[in-house]
Amino acid sequence: MIAELGHYALVLALALTLVQSIVPFWGARTGDQVLMASGTSSSIAGFLALCISFAALTYSYVISDFSLANVWQNSHSDKPMLYKVTGVWGNHEGSMLLWVLILTLFSAMLAAFATNLPSRLKADVLAVQGWVTLAFLLFILFTSNPFERLPQIPAEGKDLNPILQDIGLAIHPPLLYVGYVGFSLTFSFAVAAMISGRIDGAWARYVRPWALVAWVFLTAGIAMGSYWAYYELGWGGWWFWDPVENASFMPWLMGTALIHSALVMEKRDALKIWTILLALLTFSLSLLGTFIVRSGVLTSVHSFASDPTRGIFILGILLIFIGGSLALFAMRANALQQGGLFQPISREGALVFNNLFLTVSCMTVILGTLYPLFLEAIDGSKISVGPPYFNLTFGPLMIPILLVMPLGPLMSWKRSDLLPVLQRLYFVAGASLFCIILALAFTHDGPVLASLAIGLGVWVMLGSVAELVQRSGFPKVNVQTAIARLKGLPRSTWGTAFAHFGVGLMVLGIVGATAFSDEKGISALKGDTIEIAGFTLTHAGSQREQGPNYVQDTLLVSVKRGGVEELKLTPAKRFYTGHGTATTEASIKTYWFSQLYVSVGDTDEEGRTVLRAWWKSQVLFVWLGPILMAFGGCLSLTDRRLRVGAPKTSKAKRALANA
Repeated sequence: MIAELGHYALVLALALTLVQSIVPFWGARTGDQVLMASGTSSSIAGFLALCISFAALTYSYVISDFSLANVWQNSHSDKPMLYKVTGVWGNHEGSMLLWVLILTLFSAMLAAFATNLPSRLKADVLAVQGWVTLAFLLFILFTSNPFERLPQIPAEGKDLNPILQDIGLAIHPPLLYVGYVGFSLTFSFAVAAMISGRIDGAWARYVRPWALVAWVFLTAGIAMGSYWAYYELGWGGWWFWDPVENASFMPWLMGTALIHSALVMEKRDALKIWTILLALLTFSLSLLGTFIVRSGVLTSVHSFASDPTRGIFILGILLIFIGGSLALFAMRANALQQGGLFQPISREGALVFNNLFLTVSCMTVILGTLYPLFLEAIDGSKISVGPPYFNLTFGPLMIPILLVMPLGPLMSWKRSDLLPVLQRLYFVAGASLFCIILALAFTHDGPVLASLAIGLGVWVMLGSVAELVQRSGFPKVNVQTAIARLKGLPRSTWGTAFAHFGVGLMVLGIVGATAFSDEKGISALKGDTIEIAGFTLTHAGSQREQGPNYVQDTLLVSVKRGGVEELKLTPAKRFYTGHGTATTEASIKTYWFSQLYVSVGDTDEEGRTVLRAWWKSQVLFVWLGPILMAFGGCLSLTDRRLRVGAPKTSKAKRALANA
């Protein structure tokens, strides 16, 4: 009965979304305020219906209702309760339901809280959101229904994929989906603005908070997914340039460009065409990522499904929304005015430079991700494009961005002089050079490029601090005055500084984890040792443990430093009886920002176990950096200018605008 209620709520959401898609849009064309207001009520009601549907599916997982095909395929009665709940979105059907739930959440938030939007623009945005929601609801109901019943009820479920039975899966997908889906709202704003033909600085101020929310969640989701793969898969790496990793990274790159471009449009009423195009492309790449994950056209450990019917359906959605929006853009582009002019050496110029390299780097990722698909379609060849390509193409494109990053905030709008800006950063440049020399001196045979990259990371970090120091007036004013000025700075300024500092910190982590780390591996019997980074690791025996739905073989590894035993690490292999597969559970010890990482492989007939050890230098900076970036985004969202949005116009002006 609960499952039928969830299915009914899903169909009801479809009907409400149909109203949201048509009625307010027609009201905006006819100027009927009542019809335009229907978008608010229908979007909120559609969100509530999706909440009921999602709650019904969650309840079915909690009680292990194996009469549902989705629950039977992805759950087990012995599975811990946490993983019964996270299993709801650990599969294709449930994750799509969560995807659409978040989509309607953004529509409901816009309907409920965007009271300062002109009624016509709000109606058009909600209608476009309705079109997107309608397409994915049809996709769920016709190809991915999570409430499909089995003709006979099995006694037990097949269990969830073991690598998904982890706390990281309780956090990573929802964060990622909020980021993916959040950019649907900027897409809807762009399409609505092109339909109405009114695009100005106020539009950019409406869009920027929503873009920032999506960017923050996408940043956190990518970082969480990277850390989950690092500790759960037992391979010692944090990024593999997997197609599905790239699927989330591409909209992040374009979303970053969108945030900076919208800032120029808001402040200077410039880059209108570019900002609209970025809003369209960012969500288009989110849809492309959905196609990659769920169509099976590319091989990945992250892929949900390989059903051709689903792939064709999603491909149709891609063609409609990406093709339709770009066609509309082509028709409207000539009518858009460029707005404020500026010199190349200016804050606008620095942001355009940033956007240019972000876009080109995104194109290199797209090419490397989709090239195998195109090649297979042309001549049937099967190849894979791996880290060497991405490291050689993407890495160099990031260098100019990092070099210019500290300069932009110190430049003036419209026109600036480069020499005075560089003079303000002489201390930062000196400190960066000193760090390069220090790295070269202490690493001896270490790679020269890695030492230069350390200096580049320090340049970005100290450059973000330099902006705050300049704004405080220190040392020209006393400490009390400087602190008072810092307290009075807009929160968006602080948010930018934190985000840029996080980028520099992440660069240091990447350099440390790739250039200054070590790896050893042996096939070990009890008593065998590994020497790595001053540690002696000894195979000290093994033991078998029984988990709730798995059997675990744990290897005891004694860790000594200087001949003194510090601790025992316990890497393990788990065998999930219900699912019939095994996983590797790494054991990690943190030393400040570095980590000693140990994992085990298979055991041969002679009792030898593959023992692998990594010393990951400063690896935690890889994830602390994105955390600071996301925190900076959150801090910017608390800025009054972003919370309030564009000034609310009078009733007379709103009536004139609507007319």
